[in-house]
Amino acid sequence: MFSKKFQRKYALTDQGLKNTKKGVFWTVIVNLVVMVGIGVLYLMMSGFIGTLTDENPLPGVWLPIGLTVLFVLLSFITHLQQYKATYGLVYGEVKTTRLRLAERLRKLPLGYFGKRDLADLTETLMGDVNRMEHVWSHVLGYLYGAYISTAIIAVCLLVYDWRLAIACLWGVPVAFGLLFGSRRMAARASERTKKAAVRVSDGIQEALENVREIRATNQEERYLEGLNRKIDDHEKVMIKGELSTGLFVNAASVIMRLGVATTILVGASLILSGQIDFMLLFLFLLVITRIYAPFDQSLALIAEMFVSQVSADRMNEIYDTPAAEGSEAFKPNGHDIVFDHVGFAYDKKDVLQDVSFTAREGEITALVGPSGSGKSTCARLAARLWDVTRGSIKVGGVDISTVDPEVLLSDYSMVFQDVVLFDDTVMENIRLGKHGADDEEVLAAAKAANCDEFVRRLPKGYGTPIGENGAKLSGGERQRISIARALLKDAPIVLLDEATASLDVENETRVQEALSRLLAGKTVLVIAHRMRTVEAADKIVVLADGKAAEQGSPTELMEKGGLFRRMVELQRQSASWKLG
Repeated sequence: MFSKKFQRKYALTDQGLKNTKKGVFWTVIVNLVVMVGIGVLYLMMSGFIGTLTDENPLPGVWLPIGLTVLFVLLSFITHLQQYKATYGLVYGEVKTTRLRLAERLRKLPLGYFGKRDLADLTETLMGDVNRMEHVWSHVLGYLYGAYISTAIIAVCLLVYDWRLAIACLWGVPVAFGLLFGSRRMAARASERTKKAAVRVSDGIQEALENVREIRATNQEERYLEGLNRKIDDHEKVMIKGELSTGLFVNAASVIMRLGVATTILVGASLILSGQIDFMLLFLFLLVITRIYAPFDQSLALIAEMFVSQVSADRMNEIYDTPAAEGSEAFKPNGHDIVFDHVGFAYDKKDVLQDVSFTAREGEITALVGPSGSGKSTCARLAARLWDVTRGSIKVGGVDISTVDPEVLLSDYSMVFQDVVLFDDTVMENIRLGKHGADDEEVLAAAKAANCDEFVRRLPKGYGTPIGENGAKLSGGERQRISIARALLKDAPIVLLDEATASLDVENETRVQEALSRLLAGKTVLVIAHRMRTVEAADKIVVLADGKAAEQGSPTELMEKGGLFRRMVELQRQSASWKLG
């Protein structure tokens, strides 16, 4: 039970817990070896070696030398083991922890990321793990090792002479009591510092992402003033937190050091009364020089441990978030997508209310409606990127909430309005759609998505690096690569969310022709604002205010004269709009 609480408190993996125990063990051994060395020195100076006779002087020389060599060798071996256990093993723990956090994030529903911004998650993966790495390597082993070794030494000293032992050690519990009393204050200061750091990261990230808009609106000076204020606030919060922590650490160190004075006073009094000799006082003074050494470091480290609790809590928050899980088996009877009285709320605000429709296999089903009506939400729910709040979504008769998302998504190809590309070549960005696809398959998908024309103009063709998120390409070119990636996957279900939004009329027509040929027989769910994009759809579902207001073929809905017809007529009017 204690191990599990300890593991959670410091956000350790199972292996990290084992490594910490090794670090504690070897720290205890190192501290005890040092005390053994002091004991040997005490015996030598007390005349233990002097018991050798003058007729045999060599042993009197070689024995202390031998003991010294043995002590140095033993000290080297134990310190080496301590270093490996407290530092060497911990660096592997950092890698394991980051991979573990990334793996956990990979399994979390998309709704989680809507509540946490990128800078906040980056701060957890990098800043919080870095802080905990220092705690794992510099704090836990040394601190808990010092606790245990000091308890052992204290028992020995109390047995040897309880009066000097109390005079020597009384300051230790008082010093740590003072620090533990300031724990809540340190935690609150750390939380304020962390929030200030996240605000700075947010500001920097926002500036990098929106640098064109900031420059285009001549807002550089105003924006930088705000960013500088965030940086100054972070600096002030850090200084205040460090100052308050430093005051308690130094006060605790001074209190503990008073043990030297009390040991001398008590020892001198006992010598004058003839109850002990000088060599016993000398032994306790030697012990003090070493017993305080690990605690000198621990006093500073324990303050850091208090501060790190905020980082550990942030990491545990990711671990504690329920993952999207389900069966590893997915054997649908066909690939019809059925929305059955689906409701969905985001941050307690209803986005969809009692939506029911069926997207049949072999047909193109289009979702249309005003902005904010829930079209993109339906697409994400259909792929279980989010889970429904009410009702159910079934694919081929299987409730998708019972299927592991990664298994489910093997049957989906998706092209969303926000394209995500990687800082790699055109070829590798398209190949991402199908692991292990050969070059011929990639090229065929690229041609089908009308990529070939612009790729041929690039310096190295399909081997050209396109920059971070495709920064070297236009919006339409990035969209076509995303479409090629989806076509390469050739999954039985295809979700297109504004897939042709960034294409000009000519390229849009070509891509639509390619999609019409290559998507035959699949379940296709299309989301679009432009009505001409969905003219060839087999079925249209009109969403309004989070509800399915109309359903039917384009012809049926035009004859009905409802919301769909009104949207078509409005777009025809806007198409005839001219400047001036």
